[in-house]
Amino acid sequence: MSYTIENVNSCTKKIVFNFEQVDLSKEIKEALLAKQATSNLKGFRKGKAPLEMVQKLFGPQVENDALYRFISDQYYQAVKKENLRAIGYPQFGNTKYESGKTVAFEATVEIIPEIDLKDYSDFTFKKDSEEVSEEDFETLKKNYLSSKAEIAEVKDPEFTLSKGDHAVFNFEGELADGSKPDNMKAQDYMLEIGSGQFIPGFEDGMIGMKKGDKKDIHVTFPAEYHEETLRNAPVTFHVEVLEIKQKNIPELTDELAKEFGYESISDFTTKNKERMKIQKKREVQTKLQQQILEKLIEANQFDVPQALVDDQKESVKQELSQTLKQQGFNDQMIGLYFERWSEDVSQKALFQVRSGLILDKLAKKYNVESTEADLDLKIEEMVGQSGMKKEEIVKFYKSNENVKKNLMYAIREEKTFSALMKEMKVS
Repeated sequence: MSYTIENVNSCTKKIVFNFEQVDLSKEIKEALLAKQATSNLKGFRKGKAPLEMVQKLFGPQVENDALYRFISDQYYQAVKKENLRAIGYPQFGNTKYESGKTVAFEATVEIIPEIDLKDYSDFTFKKDSEEVSEEDFETLKKNYLSSKAEIAEVKDPEFTLSKGDHAVFNFEGELADGSKPDNMKAQDYMLEIGSGQFIPGFEDGMIGMKKGDKKDIHVTFPAEYHEETLRNAPVTFHVEVLEIKQKNIPELTDELAKEFGYESISDFTTKNKERMKIQKKREVQTKLQQQILEKLIEANQFDVPQALVDDQKESVKQELSQTLKQQGFNDQMIGLYFERWSEDVSQKALFQVRSGLILDKLAKKYNVESTEADLDLKIEEMVGQSGMKKEEIVKFYKSNENVKKNLMYAIREEKTFSALMKEMKVS
């Protein structure tokens, strides 16, 4: 064996290679042919220059290419022979080469660590109730009906603003230096109180106001506000309420139920309550799984490959970026967000990597795999929950290999949790 393996840590190996007699003629020939195919030398068509001429012109480069081929080949042979679960590309170093004689080099690579999980049979957890209340259903029904609501003016002059009401008002912001920027004033502006469109404290300050009332609302811009000059800046908004409006939410009828895609009030009620039960069950299960993972990670500390953490950080950032864009963030605001919460992103990525490695270990312990039959069952479940056509869901998950792979991985995790919870105390 022409190499030795050193442990840098539990997830990093250094393979030290040392070859006393090396014949690179095979690799040199391959590198020479590759160079010949791409060479465009004067007097010859591309790729048709004689090998001897290519050798003469590019000798050192060809030999260097041959050395790289040899090093790469020896590295991958060693990884395969030692059954190392290598991650990413190795870092080569300390290369020593004497033409026609010796080759020595080192390859440092991260690997999936072997994890010895501590006993978890005494772990205890309390599971939340999966019950869906009538209040929960009424809230959902109200959300449906709100799309059909009409906003009408409140005629009572004594009516006071509260969350959910709409105010039509004039406002003007005044900074501590007395300036009143144009982008802090508006006329006949309509705002739903409690919607969170204004900076914290502003909408709460309007609660209790009546039509015709004037008020100064003192607030402070958030520390992470997108406009740097206004971060932590105190401001006074001079506000005058011109009009108060309320949503008049209609009663649910068979006709409205049909507009929402249901056959009747009864069909609307039955199907939505069933979906809410499934959703509540999933939420409770997700919370319990999070608690279990937190406990397992706390009890099992181990090194994790930085390459996995870096990759996961990018996934976390992509997912967060999509959410932030849906909330109205532009690219500059998203950049500032990640600057401020960089450590949180790193910690979340680290948690997800640790979780994934632990669940992978447990899946192997319980011989858990996800099958095509599991995928079909999951798709049927999605059809029932989403109301989408089965053909659309099948096309989405089965026509894209990466999307399908991610779903199969999620199914494997679900099955692993099912097996795991049988060995834990869950009340």
